[in-house]
Amino acid sequence: MGSYAEILPQTTTPPKEIEKKEEKIDYMDLPCAIPYEEIHREALLSLKPDLFEGLRFDFIKGINQRFSLSHSVFMGPMEVPSQSAETIKIPTSHYEFGANFLDPKLMLVGRVMMDGRLNARLKCDLTENLALKANAQLTQEPHMSHGMINFDYKGKDSRSQLQLGNGALVGASYIQSVTPHLSLGSEVFWAGQHRKSGIGFAARYNTDKMVATGQVASTGMVALSYVQKVSEKVSLASDFMYNYMSRDVTASFGYDCIFRQCRLRGKIDSNGCVASFLEERLNMGLNFILSAEIDHQKKDYKFGFGLSVGE
Repeated sequence: MGSYAEILPQTTTPPKEIEKKEEKIDYMDLPCAIPYEEIHREALLSLKPDLFEGLRFDFIKGINQRFSLSHSVFMGPMEVPSQSAETIKIPTSHYEFGANFLDPKLMLVGRVMMDGRLNARLKCDLTENLALKANAQLTQEPHMSHGMINFDYKGKDSRSQLQLGNGALVGASYIQSVTPHLSLGSEVFWAGQHRKSGIGFAARYNTDKMVATGQVASTGMVALSYVQKVSEKVSLASDFMYNYMSRDVTASFGYDCIFRQCRLRGKIDSNGCVASFLEERLNMGLNFILSAEIDHQKKDYKFGFGLSVGE
């Protein structure tokens, strides 16, 4: 009698591997985390567009590759603080002159308004890993001017920030990548003028298709956001804001669509506020802007349109 090897047919094809080997995570080579203050940046693009009411015209003239001048004209109503539920608006208009200097290691932006207010921003790369950021708002009104200096250190897989501002304001934040997709961070601040301090914690999880963030602070604030990238040009966003001290709760849903000649963003929140923002490119260096916001609860309706000329 022959053996089983002689009776059974020989198998010529090698067996297929069913389970794939999991990719090993190199914890010594994690991606660098984004700054702590920018963990919600994808959600803010959809949920916080630059809405305005009235007429806006912006003109930017490039002097050379690094220096440019800007002119802005705005005409529209301005809301006045009121104790009543109704919104009080007064007509206003202003002109703004600006200058911009952009360099690979230095950025200077300045704006001067007709009432004497001055806004300035500075960003300077001191080294490859250390950057200095500063901003100031100067006005003729007493005790209304303020400024802030920010030192941003970029590590291999972490970001550290130190903030110093007037009014004895001191703040620090740190965020660390713990996996290729997860970052954890914390912040502390002290406002000496108001005798207030606080601490906060944040988590951010991102992939190629989604971004989820969560943030809590000792001031009573809880912020959650989620962004789903439907395609390269369409993304959906939602957020949840809760204040433990005031018991205010707000949830919103927004979208961001990029078409061939325009970009459309909008949102709707739990307070009945609906907003939309459209930027359409009419020609090279010419953009048309439409802005709309309807607050059914406050019966406040805002509509604006504008033109932007220049690159």
